[in-house]
Amino acid sequence: MRHSSSLVSLLFVCAGASAIAQIGAAPTCADLKLVPAVRECTGVKSVTLGSAGLRIVSDRNAEDEFAAKELEESLKERGIVVGKETATTIHLERVTAEHAKETFEKPEEAYKIAPADGRSLTVSAETGAGIFYGVQTVKQLIRGSGKDAVLLVPTIRDWPAMAHRGLSDDWSRGPLPNADFLKREIRTLAAYKYNIFSPYFEHTFAYASTPVAAFPGGAFTPDEARELVEYAAKYHITIIPEQEAFGHLHHVLKFEQYSSLGETPRGAVLAPGDPGSLPQIGEWFGELAKVFPGPYAHIGADETDQLGLGRTRDEVTQKGLGTVYLNFLSQIHEQLAPLHKRLLFWGDIAENSPELVGTLPKDMIAVSWHYDAKPDFTKNLEPFLKSGLETWVATGVNNWNRVYPNNNEALGNIRAFVRDGQKLGAAGMLNTVWNDDGEGIFDENWFGVLFGAAAAWQPGESSEATFTASYGEAFHDDPTGKISEAQQELMAAHATLKKAGLEDAQDSYFWVDPFSPEGQQVAAKLLPVASELRLHAERAITLLAQARAGAKLDNQEALDGMELGARRIDFIGYKFQAAQDCAVLYAKAQSLSGDKSGWDEVSDALYTIGSNNGRLEDIRDGYSQLGQLFHDAWLRDNRQYWLANNMARYDRATQLWVGRGNAWNNVIQHWWETHTLPAASEAGLPAPLAPSGK
Repeated sequence: MRHSSSLVSLLFVCAGASAIAQIGAAPTCADLKLVPAVRECTGVKSVTLGSAGLRIVSDRNAEDEFAAKELEESLKERGIVVGKETATTIHLERVTAEHAKETFEKPEEAYKIAPADGRSLTVSAETGAGIFYGVQTVKQLIRGSGKDAVLLVPTIRDWPAMAHRGLSDDWSRGPLPNADFLKREIRTLAAYKYNIFSPYFEHTFAYASTPVAAFPGGAFTPDEARELVEYAAKYHITIIPEQEAFGHLHHVLKFEQYSSLGETPRGAVLAPGDPGSLPQIGEWFGELAKVFPGPYAHIGADETDQLGLGRTRDEVTQKGLGTVYLNFLSQIHEQLAPLHKRLLFWGDIAENSPELVGTLPKDMIAVSWHYDAKPDFTKNLEPFLKSGLETWVATGVNNWNRVYPNNNEALGNIRAFVRDGQKLGAAGMLNTVWNDDGEGIFDENWFGVLFGAAAAWQPGESSEATFTASYGEAFHDDPTGKISEAQQELMAAHATLKKAGLEDAQDSYFWVDPFSPEGQQVAAKLLPVASELRLHAERAITLLAQARAGAKLDNQEALDGMELGARRIDFIGYKFQAAQDCAVLYAKAQSLSGDKSGWDEVSDALYTIGSNNGRLEDIRDGYSQLGQLFHDAWLRDNRQYWLANNMARYDRATQLWVGRGNAWNNVIQHWWETHTLPAASEAGLPAPLAPSGK
């Protein structure tokens, strides 16, 4: 164990006697707006760094040297001078295990920040992880950029409430990250004190044993896995690969070579009794173990809805679904025992057979997943905890099937589920990103991802309001509060749709044709709140623009994601407004067409429906312009794989409205030639919806 003489020093330099000066009113711990919030904080001072900046000095401890180098790179990105000689010193100091036990309740990842001798700041910890997390907090304590940057100097003691703080990222239903984004994702997760990353595989790992299922360009390779593990380790993140080993396997079982393993032909669930099922699982996890050396593996096993509908029908009838399911999990455990991994599994099926959960091997880890914002999760956790299984909670950022994550639902879910998990003794949290719709843009998800980081690190029930107020400062270096306010506007947009009986900003509302019967059903609920919806979205766009104009902000990609989400929500509202305008204007034109005195108004109505500035063209433009923004956002985060499926939807929607615009020219031409108008249905328009009275 290294002693306190092992130092890494960050030397803060100031030009002249007045270069270090306390500015403004004395700050308080409440002013720090850290994410996660720290456990203990007292006595904050503020210091202007000035034009001299900082000097960073490291000893030969590789972990701490890396933390210092990472901080140096962060400071340079913010225009802070690094490397001059005279200095205020920040020590990164290792302490003995005995000292750590006296100082911290949980010393493994704990750290302390304290001012020293009037000109110095010390970050002390027993472990490299503790030093690293202390440095991440120091990064948030430096506000602004260049010579105007300010260092906030508090006294802090901090350690995590939960030992395991992870993110599960869906790599099997559309997005598959490119190398640059994946590294940025790992760096960002580590900066907010996640220590686990779990990529989710159904068919998108390039297994030698099942090469047919891995589409060229759409699979993560063993070499990429090795690189990820090595990169993440520097940031104190353990990779836990998840390979579905029971359900969610349609994209494997649809191939003739593997179809015989299925519960049903070309289905999604492995048949437990098939002699090839367990050996195939063993081959997958054997290959994963060669490139992911960590102590854990995740076998998935959720949503096995087809179990008992095919080859196991008689067995399930005789023994019960829970027995057949849990027996197969135990068999998987036995098959994988030579790999010496602790196996995580999703808890949704086992939760329905609480009396049988105790039959599972005691070294398995139950991951209870629920993504709604209900008030209490005790009943969901008790079957596993009472059986003696280590249990983690799995929360959700509620991004799936939405044009932007519903953070009302996400924050409520994360707050309550992590609170109950901590209270009942859950050992970890696995926050989840799912891409069921294939359209996910990860950079839209950071708000919920960071709240998960905060809730798992902080003890007890985390405050949604405190986090929201801190988010803009902590993630974007936005001192104005406008970014946090923009997130609240998007949350209000979701709430507006829920108030109208439409749940939230679903993908389906973005894609549905407003002239179709399905679209008209949506319109009847949406039109009364369309203006309110759009004002929230447009206010978010305005706040983003104002914040960006006022300062150089961090994590610009996430701001682009917010704007894309806001513009898609705004388009949902406008599309239905424009469609209703078309119907109302055409009904008006029909009513005036028999009287020559009203023909000017008829012409105006027809050109308002469709022309260079017509409503039909507005909807066309919405799809084409948003499609370009989506395309660019996708490629910032992901590989080309799957993008064509999404762009085909944008192209098809654009072409629908191009076609309608072209057809409308015939209606206008017919009017000029005959001064008669066809029925609305013949013109391709619905009847106007009756006003709701709201």
